[in-house]
Parts: sequence; structure tokens; C-alpha cells
Amino acid sequence: MDFAVYITTNPNRSVLYTGVTNTLSRRVIEHYLEKGKNNTFPGRTYCYNLVYYDIFPTMREAIEAEKRIKGKSRKWKEELISSFNPEWKFLNKEIVGEWPPKKVLEDPYFQQYMKKDN
Repeated sequence: MDFAVYITTNPNRSVLYTGVTNTLSRRVIEHYLEKGKNNTFPGRTYCYNLVYYDIFPTMREAIEAEKRIKGKSRKWKEELISSFNPEWKFLNKEIVGEWPPKKVLEDPYFQQYMKKDN
């Protein structure tokens, strides 16, 4: 497992969402599948494009990092992203292996996983 804090943005890079997860690739796909759905902030704002992440050895450390980031200003977050990803490239393909995630979505394990959460 990779305990990660991450920041996603919408296609226009005008909204930022900070989250924490134990499986970054799965979480990026979930945000993509939630796009346009009003029941979550990332879904409502189309924040499925990964622009920043940091990996930690424990979930506790990742949660602490998430809290630190969430407490900062938009400007501070932009500087953090720029120091990690100067061009603000969408890193989804780097993490998932393909983008959009067609093969992953067809995988029986992932389909079973998604059924559990719904």
C-alpha cells in the first residue's frame, strides 16, 4: 500500500482538492468516475486531474500532511504543486498506467471493488 496525500484539480486548474488515500491509483480512478456527480466536492467540481502527491510510510503521517496542506492558502498550495510539478501536468497516466483508465475499468477485480463501495 502507498499511503499518500494528493491534490487534484479540474481541467481548468481553477479548483484544488486535497485528499489522502491508501491506494493512489484507485483513488484517482474513483475521482474520475465521480466527475459530474453532486454528492462529493471533487465530483461536483470535476477535480480528477492529479497534480501533486507525496507518499508516506504510514497512514497517520499521510493524514497529518493532508491536514497541514488543507490549512494553507491557495497560494501556498500552488507553490507546493509548482515545486513538485512545475508545469502542472496532469499525472494520472503516470500513476494509473493509462488515461483514461479503460483497461483498468474492465478489470474484474476493479469492477468488484467498485460494487462494494456503491
